[in-house]
Amino acid sequence: MGACLALCSIANCASCLCSSAPCLLSACCPAAYNSTVSRLVFSFFLLLGTMVSVIMILPGMESQLKKIPGFCVGGSYIPGIENKVNCDVIVGYKSVYRMCFAMTCFFFLFSVIMIRVRSSKDPRAAIQNGFWFFKFLILVGLTVGAFFIPDGAFTTVWYYFGVVGSFIFILIQLILLVDFAHSWNERWVRNAEDGSKGWYAALLTFTLLFYAAVFTAVVLFYVYYTQPDDCAAHKTFISLNLIFSVIVSIVAILPKVQEAQPSSGLLQASMISLYTMYLTWSAMTNNPNRNCNPSLLSIVTNTPDTPSPTPAPGQTQWWDAQSIVGLVLFLLCTLYASIRSSSNNQVNKLMQTEETQGLAASDAEATGEDGVRRAVDNEEEGVTYSYSFFHFSLCLASLYIMMTLTNWYQPDTDYDAMQSTMPAVWVKISSSWLGLGIYLWTLIAPLVLSDRDFS
Repeated sequence: MGACLALCSIANCASCLCSSAPCLLSACCPAAYNSTVSRLVFSFFLLLGTMVSVIMILPGMESQLKKIPGFCVGGSYIPGIENKVNCDVIVGYKSVYRMCFAMTCFFFLFSVIMIRVRSSKDPRAAIQNGFWFFKFLILVGLTVGAFFIPDGAFTTVWYYFGVVGSFIFILIQLILLVDFAHSWNERWVRNAEDGSKGWYAALLTFTLLFYAAVFTAVVLFYVYYTQPDDCAAHKTFISLNLIFSVIVSIVAILPKVQEAQPSSGLLQASMISLYTMYLTWSAMTNNPNRNCNPSLLSIVTNTPDTPSPTPAPGQTQWWDAQSIVGLVLFLLCTLYASIRSSSNNQVNKLMQTEETQGLAASDAEATGEDGVRRAVDNEEEGVTYSYSFFHFSLCLASLYIMMTLTNWYQPDTDYDAMQSTMPAVWVKISSSWLGLGIYLWTLIAPLVLSDRDFS
């Protein structure tokens, strides 16, 4: 909580930029549309909460968090681990759960409030696009209140909420990745058609790099995450996802698919295949079987991986390499979701957004008759994105951050070992399969539903 209050000044700076609807823009800010500014500020709230969560699990913070009255005492009750509670180990874990609980409630509240808002003429649109200082106070209030939630079954129940929410958010990440790949491909192909053919060479280079990374990942997975007489599950995961990646790559370049979807190609398929390999790696690193899940340090140094007994206070490793990669992907996807302006019809339907005219408005549009710069309201005729779905996505993102920072650790297991369980493995693997299925559907939907317009 102290870290959260210490960051108040940063949020106050943001609230100065957007104090009411429509948002005021300072002279140094580029002209922008109201829909873009609002998404960026809400994303800023999410990133602020993420920063606080990261600070809470840094080494040395446990001594400060334990000062919160009654928050973590030796007699804390958590189902399944009575007599095993070590405040030095779990206090950061509990803090992240409560911070993310507050963010989830905050965004879920706005998701409910903004249901069926059709245009900025709806009175609720003013709540969406303004009153930022009061929203920040609500978030701080929820955070403070969350730290007074008694242990009981809270952590166990909230863990399962986190698993389900993270599963859905992983799929949203894949949809955003598909959208980004489509936009990237269209832009570079258009540049090649308008001028230099070097853009085709650039597309081919990145496609080959992505496929090379996929092939390298598969080889490394077989070398380090399988054993000749063990790890049958890992061998199955790697083989199946490699086969599925080959299938979607072939489908992406079929003549009939190319005719119905001119923007589809190997660039998108290579990015999806690489993301699938990341999910495969992330799933395997959650396997509690250490024979099939060596630490990254043991792989790099080529030394035997011998799990240590109970870690000393302050030395607990809350998140590892795959969690850091997951955090980076989350940050990039959140930023992209805030500024995206897609022309891909299928992805827009999945994300409940409309094709928009771009990210930035002109200075003439942003400057009013009184000379004051304001964000341009481009939603008088209709919203460019679903307010409710956007907040629901941030709600799921809060749960994903919670699971990522705690390494998908299950509360009713042995805290001192800091190991995950097989349910986390299956959640990530199944999300990779469903994600590939969603991408495959975006390719074949125009062929299956020929009576619908997918232009």
